[in-house]
Amino acid sequence: MNPDPNGMENPTYRQVCSGSTGHVEVLEVELNDPENHFEELCRFFFMFHDPTTLNRQGNDVGTQYASYIFCGDEEQIRIANNVKGELQAAVDAGKVKYASNKVETQIGPMTTFYPAHEEHQEYLMKNPNGYCNHRMRFKEWPVLN
Repeated sequence: MNPDPNGMENPTYRQVCSGSTGHVEVLEVELNDPENHFEELCRFFFMFHDPTTLNRQGNDVGTQYASYIFCGDEEQIRIANNVKGELQAAVDAGKVKYASNKVETQIGPMTTFYPAHEEHQEYLMKNPNGYCNHRMRFKEWPVLN
């Protein structure tokens, strides 16, 4: 998905990997009840990856690896920004540790989603020993007093 609504249409994997298209590798999630579950999904997102590394996830470096939440409407943008703010406060208070101390996640409106090519669908199912930097970073959302 590209933050620029006028970005390249349906880029190839190699084009995205070049970092020249502006696209970010994302997972598309459809919620049955977004009003009641979007905030929970945002929290899970922050618990499952490191949002403090700008344009990087583990060994993978480039704008295509940015931490980005694409939202379906203004309410989702508001919720995502609130959750990001809560997380930054938890990082500042030392309740959560990441590689850095600044949450770099960008938040913006959803644009066109282009599915990965078949060889990249269910990558870890097809490559059980493949590299993946994503894992649960902490088990419960931090509570600030």
